[in-house]
Parts: sequence; C-alpha cells; structure tokens
Amino acid sequence: MTVAMPRTKTIPDSFQLPSESETKVLSHVLRHRGATQPDIATTTGLSQQSVSRLVNDLVERGALQLGDRQSNGRRGQPRIELQIAPGHAYSVGVALMTDAMSVLLMDFSGQVVGYEHVVMPVMSRRAVFTNLEAITERLFTSQAIQRDRLFGVGIGISGYNLDGKSRYNPPRALDDWAMVEVDALFSEALGLPAWVENDGNAAAIGESLLGAGRELANFVYVFIAAGIGGGVILNHRLMRGVHGNGGEIGLILPRNVYQLPTLETLLQSVRRRGVDVEGISDMLARFDIEWPGVDEWIERSRDPLSLIASSIAALLDPQAIVLGGRLPPSLAQKIIPTIELFDDARREEPRPLPRIIPSQTRVDACAIGAAMLPLEQRFFSTML
Repeated sequence: MTVAMPRTKTIPDSFQLPSESETKVLSHVLRHRGATQPDIATTTGLSQQSVSRLVNDLVERGALQLGDRQSNGRRGQPRIELQIAPGHAYSVGVALMTDAMSVLLMDFSGQVVGYEHVVMPVMSRRAVFTNLEAITERLFTSQAIQRDRLFGVGIGISGYNLDGKSRYNPPRALDDWAMVEVDALFSEALGLPAWVENDGNAAAIGESLLGAGRELANFVYVFIAAGIGGGVILNHRLMRGVHGNGGEIGLILPRNVYQLPTLETLLQSVRRRGVDVEGISDMLARFDIEWPGVDEWIERSRDPLSLIASSIAALLDPQAIVLGGRLPPSLAQKIIPTIELFDDARREEPRPLPRIIPSQTRVDACAIGAAMLPLEQRFFSTML
C-alpha cells in the first residue's frame, strides 16, 4: 500500500533532529511517561551500550532529562528514570471546525501549556489568521516561551484529503480552505513549518501518543463532531491510506437509512425538545446529560454506531474502539453500553471482540492531535 506522507519541511535552525534510533528512544520514554535504560533496550531491541550512548547524547542536547532513581530490588546502583524534557521544543495545534477554532500550545512532553477556543460565525482565512495571531501572542507571552523553541504548527481540519498531502475538501462552512495547500498558508502566516491532517487522523495520533495508545498498539478512533470520521492506528502507526483518507468510517453508513450519530444531529434533537442553544460550541460549553432530547439521540444513534463498530471489529480486529472527537465524556460513557458488536456467538467461546472505550485525551482532541503532528513527524516515531 502506498502511504501518503507530508512534504519536506524547513526546520528551524535551533533544532538538531534525532536519528532513527534516537527517535525510538524518545518515543518509548514519551509513551511510558518515563523509562529506564534497561526498559528502553528491552522494548526497542537496541543494545544496552547503544541505548547508553543515545541517552547521553539526548540528555546533553536537552531532549531528555534525568528523573528519580528506581531501586530494582537487587544490589548495585538504582536505575535512573529518564523523562522527556518539556522545554526542549513547543508546538502549536490548530483545530479548524465548522463554527469555531481551537488553538493549543504544547510542550515537548505532550503537556498542554496554553489553550484557547473561539467561536467564529465566519471561518474565512482572514478571520482565522487574525484570531490566530492574537491568540498565539497571548499564549507565548503568558508562558514566557522563547520563540526559538517553537518547532512548528499542526492543523486539523474536517474533510477529505484530495492529494495525499495538504489539499482538502471540507464542509461548506470551511469553503475558504477548500482545494488549497493548507499547510503552506499556515507556514506563511506563522513563519513556521506546518503539517495538516484530517481532524480524525490528527486526533488518532494524539490518542496514540498521549492517550489510549500508551497501553494499546492497535485501535480505531471514532471522531464525533459536526460530522463523523476517525483514524486507524495499527502497531502504533497511523494508517493514512493511499490518498490520506484512511479511517473515514462515517462512509460505512448507507445514506438516508440511519440518522448520523453526530453533534449536529444531537443539536437538532435537543433543540426540538426546547433546549435553547446557539450552536454546537454553545451546546458543548453548557452540555447537560439530563437535557431532554439526549436520550432520544442516543436511541437513534445506537444502531448506526453498532454498524460502524461491528464493521471495524470485523475488518481490522483492533484491541479497542475509542470514542472521542468533541463528544462530551458524560455522553460517551452513557452511549458506549448501548453499542452492540455483531457476532454469531458460535459454540461456547465466541471470537474475541474489541473493547469500546472513551478517549483518554482531554481539553480538545483535534487540537491536541494537531499539536502533536510536528513533534510526531520529526521526534516521536509512530513505528514502535
């Protein structure tokens, strides 16, 4: 299979990019929230001597830092835990939605150090970049971050990829971003290398490195927002597909047969029941699981989500199916028990089925994934 990959980016001069082996070390430490040298050697297959040399170089360059000492229960020196050095690099994540934009500042360890969400009635380029300039300035100033430690910007956008690179066909509300090189526009506006992904793929990358992927090597991320999409993680690697559209799971549903299980249909359901909300962002900001119309939406979403989940289980046999996107955690917890995975229950021991779990990332799934894009592309391997 041909995998769509981003084009070469111009990297800031202040960064020395890691080698392939160094990337393996960094990835292991990030996913496990810290690790010792013997742990790294065991997992990566690198020799203990190689790991020691790589770690020393990464500590010297400021990418890793020494943590607590861990006793191994035997005689001799305790092991020193290695940690990702948060201040080594920063990235900006931008989530472009149909009615809003989120901007997130992330440090090298994957921690969110600044975040803003702004509701925008018009998602034009001019409106987005005007708001983005003001937001990034506030975030940088509040965190007192040196600009030369800012590595790049990642963008998550709803829509289908057109060329396996950076051109998308988004919903009508994002007309100004249709069929253009999105990464080039952001790179020019911010003066930084930029990467762009479909919102579902971006969120899946964030989940893989910072959420459920810390325990699971294989899962499918279901991204529920104004529409429904997702991303496929196989052996810790995002499966982009030939054209960059792997994980478009919403297309599993036959048109006009099921109600789409999206936040747009949830908005319509609660409005019909008398809940006064301006739009999706307003609904999410004030969401109450006890609102009239919520249970009706769950009832109508159960069958389409069961079809999607069962198709995923049959085709990919993942460890888990992760429900996320902009779906409120309380709603995810309530709808998950209603989803059925179709099975013939043959004999006393049916085939193993994936778990269905809520996303383990917080704040904003797409913005988190978008912020991880620059770091994932150059520092943290998705191959382990």
